[in-house]
Amino acid sequence: QVQLVQSGGGLVQAGDSLRLSCAASGRTFTIYAMGWFRQAPGKEREFVAAIRWSVGSPDYATSVKGRFTISRDSAKNTVYLQMNSLKSEDTAVYYCAAARRSMGRSRAEYDYWGQGTQVTVSS
Repeated sequence: QVQLVQSGGGLVQAGDSLRLSCAASGRTFTIYAMGWFRQAPGKEREFVAAIRWSVGSPDYATSVKGRFTISRDSAKNTVYLQMNSLKSEDTAVYYCAAARRSMGRSRAEYDYWGQGTQVTVSS
């Protein structure tokens, strides 16, 4: 089992920046990739970004590419989502997730999920 604990989030104004963290514990050696998803009220959970646990280039949703950056600190077993130039449409509950077999954009590929953290961007 892998446990994911998220931190960060909150209320910011449009144009501001925010960083989310996701610390993994337990059987972290089974992790192949980490991802971030978000879910706005009344909408389905959608892919935001993903990165392989070891090496490789990250992947981003078109809506956040150029504004968000996903990164990892292997020594701390932590993945980050740096969010810049935030917009009101970025308002959502953000979830980190860990996948054991692949790095993809589908929720079904991820085996473990964090508790979620609210990000609210006021315009």
